[in-house]
Amino acid sequence: MGWMDDAMVELRPWIGRVRMVEDDLGMMAIRRVASTFNVDPDSIGRGDLLPPHWFTVFFGETIVQGELGPDGHPNKGIVLPPIPMPRRMGAGRRVQIMGRLRAGEPAVKKAEVADIVPKSGRSGDIFVLTMRHTIEQAGETIAVDTFDAIYRPAVPPGQKTTQTVPTKARTDHAWSETTALLNTLNFRYGAITWNAHRIHYDGDYTRSEEGYPAIVSNGGLSMHLMVDAALKHAKGTLSGYTARLVHPLWVGDRIEVRGETQVDGKLKLWAADQNGTLCGEMDLEFKP
Repeated sequence: MGWMDDAMVELRPWIGRVRMVEDDLGMMAIRRVASTFNVDPDSIGRGDLLPPHWFTVFFGETIVQGELGPDGHPNKGIVLPPIPMPRRMGAGRRVQIMGRLRAGEPAVKKAEVADIVPKSGRSGDIFVLTMRHTIEQAGETIAVDTFDAIYRPAVPPGQKTTQTVPTKARTDHAWSETTALLNTLNFRYGAITWNAHRIHYDGDYTRSEEGYPAIVSNGGLSMHLMVDAALKHAKGTLSGYTARLVHPLWVGDRIEVRGETQVDGKLKLWAADQNGTLCGEMDLEFKP
């Protein structure tokens, strides 16, 4: 790990840096989010409380076109630390929810680099970047979202990317919700979150440069759909959740969210692809 230790000399000063991102939560943006997730756009008016997890789809970084890198992410060192590995993939998050955003009222996201950890293991060298996003509106903290992303080396030309060994998802669920991961849904999610990562829409790039067999469905979309499913089957007010993504989903696949019965305000669920492979897990907490 000598070279990674050397890289940390430049990366370590980034830990603790904060970037402020403002959003007016405009009504047209809210209507677009609503329509993406089959919510009646006319059902939400200015000042109304938004669903508790919608803060994850706002506050997109407005990086100018000339500052995007070859993968579609902002060039390193502009928004995120210059981690010297080209491939980035979301891995999981830990969320605390204290309130709900109101439509049409300004809010702010404080994006803090919480940690950068170099690791070496069975799949090779990686860096794990942890970001802490604190969402505030009208002087109140709405949510704290701690998010992990994994950085990996480039895939050698002609080779496939290494993936975690697939495991079968449990089938002892009490309920399930299935959503088709259509091109249109993936596109709309990328548009409302202002996500230009090319693995989510550019098939040639995805296969030739990153070694995936197909266009990768957005992990943020998977987590959003998992919470959507939970809210259909849970009682009480969502106060937090932890999520872990363990296997990619592909555009054109489908995600089946399977869940247990809620017990003492806690709900466990998991996601499977169309082959029954486990793709993600989530533990949610609700208060009365």
